[in-house]
Formats: sequence, structure tokens, C-alpha cells
Amino acid sequence: MNNQNKDSVSNSTIIITGAAGFIGSCMLRFLNEQGFEDIIIVDDFGVEGKRKNWEGKTFSHVVERYNLFDWLELHDPKIDFVIHMGARTDTTEFNYEIHQELNYEYSKKIWHYCTAKQVPLVYASSAATYGAGELGYNDDHDIIEKLHPLNPYGVSKNEFDKLAIVQINQPPFWAGLKFFNVYGPNEGHKARMASVIFHSFNQIRKDGVVKLFKSHKPEFADGEQLRDFIYVKDVLKVIYWMMQKAGSGITVDSTNATAPGVMCNLESGIYNLGTGKARTFNHLVNATYAGMGKEPFIVYIDMPEDIRDRYQYFTEANMAKLHNAGYTEPFYSLEDGVMDYVSNYLAKDKIW
Repeated sequence: MNNQNKDSVSNSTIIITGAAGFIGSCMLRFLNEQGFEDIIIVDDFGVEGKRKNWEGKTFSHVVERYNLFDWLELHDPKIDFVIHMGARTDTTEFNYEIHQELNYEYSKKIWHYCTAKQVPLVYASSAATYGAGELGYNDDHDIIEKLHPLNPYGVSKNEFDKLAIVQINQPPFWAGLKFFNVYGPNEGHKARMASVIFHSFNQIRKDGVVKLFKSHKPEFADGEQLRDFIYVKDVLKVIYWMMQKAGSGITVDSTNATAPGVMCNLESGIYNLGTGKARTFNHLVNATYAGMGKEPFIVYIDMPEDIRDRYQYFTEANMAKLHNAGYTEPFYSLEDGVMDYVSNYLAKDKIW
């Protein structure tokens, strides 16, 4: 990194919400590794299970979630970029008011702040907005109004996407990233909502057997339900690329994921973020066994009734929009991503 780029990094101030959570804490580590230290981390820091995710990392300020806007008004820092990962992500929480407050109203305040201060914004949307996939998995703004998410979490995310795309007053750049099935280190606090890899690893270590949900649809065999699984390190690289390309003044080129000769046509909007290749849960579990050097042993159990009617049997991101914007970096294969996660983090009981 040359001196000019070092100065660009050291003079940049970034807000990360959800910084004690899964993707947010990984983002904090990733930015630290790129040389960023003036980072304002925002979350509910009273959750003891998240403490190890953020302690030991480098940041300039710790701000409780509900104090953020008062803190910003009091201190009025010059912010270069906002990464809004904070959300209620429990797809089994059916009290919509909880999702409305954290995923919609709070995000609206973030949007208004970034608009007023003209700060670029990336926020977490979700593939849960696509519901059962009746309209496909295309990140086309024209279909957002027509989507029917299967649970209150997906509804709240889609409601904010609907709000964002019709706003006349906007941040100078914004992107809502529809995360598909993200897995990776720092997700242990998520309990039931942690990835199948996390749960499979712990089942294998304890009993040698992995339990997967049976299929309750005749067109899918047990364990052959398909999802687009994306490693968290790919998510971080995409966000960092957007930071560099969004006119934020952050111009480090060491992780420039646009190939030579490829034009960057990054525009504000909603973007899918998956690999573009659906894989089965059987593939996922087999990769977890491989990462542990063990032979697979899978048994199939009934899906809980509270989620049976709201379960997505197939998701696969159409990634053309991001690629057409100029992003050319290859994504981890499922096997390589799971191997890294299992061998370097889960097996060592290590966060990132």
C-alpha cells in the first residue's frame, strides 16, 4: 500500500452498525486488516455472547444502538461511509413489531442521516424478501413491490427496500445487498439461526451424526433442498469494492475486484449477493465432514411445524447485476469456503 493510500485509509471514518454481530464483526476485522482504525462501532453491546466478536479489534468509538443519533448530533463527526448491518435477523420471530422497529424504522433513520450528511451507505437486505421464489431471484427494482416474503423478517427487509427505491432524496451512493445464505466465523451467538455448517460441525463433534430436515415437498428428496450459500469473506470483499467505487474518497486499490479492461458501472440500487450457484444441504454437510476429515453420516428429521409453511426450498441469486457493474472477483466454492471455515475457525474454536 503506497503512502497516498495509507493516508486515504487513516483519514477515513466509517460507521458499522451490528458490529458485534456476525457479518458486522467480520467487516470490522476485514477493515482493520486493510488499515482502517477510525471506525465507529454500533450495536447492543450488553449481549454477553457477542463480546468476543468485537473485543480485541481496533475502533475509535463504541456507541450503543439506541444512542447513535444523539451521539452523532452531539459530536457531528465527518463520516466517509456507513455500513449498516444491524438488524433483527431471527426468521422464526413472528412478532412483526420487533422487526418493524429494528429493520425498518431504524434503517429509515440511517437513510435520513446519510442523505442529510451526503454519506455513502451500504445496508443489509435479504434473500428472504423473495419468499417462495414465485417471481424468481432477480434484483430488478420492478419486482420488489410484487414480492411476498414468507415471514415477518423478510417482510421488514422488503418494506425498507420498497422505501429506498422510491426516495427522491438519497445518499450520494447506496446499495441494499440481498444476502443469500451467508456462513462463516463469528456466528456462534446466533444459536438456532446460525448456519447449517455451524450446527453440523457441533453435531459431528458431539455424536458423529448430522440431522437434516426432511423434505415435505415431493419434488425435493430429503437433504436435496437447494440454497445459494455464500462465504462471509466474499460478502466483505463486495462491500469493500463498493466502498472504493462509490465516490466515498476511499481509494485503496489493493483489493480492486474489477479486472483490467472491465468498466465499473456501479450505480445505487438493490443488489443480490450470493454465488449464483445453488447447492444442496447434503453437499453442505458432506463438505463439513470433509473439513473435519470424517466420513458422512446423515439422518433426516421432520421439519418443525412452525417453519414448515414458511420454508424456502430453493434459492439462487441472479448475479448479473453485480457483475455488469464491474465486479469480477471469483467467489469461494462451497467446498473451499467450508474448508476454510471449519479448519481455521470452528476446529480451533476461533473467531475472526
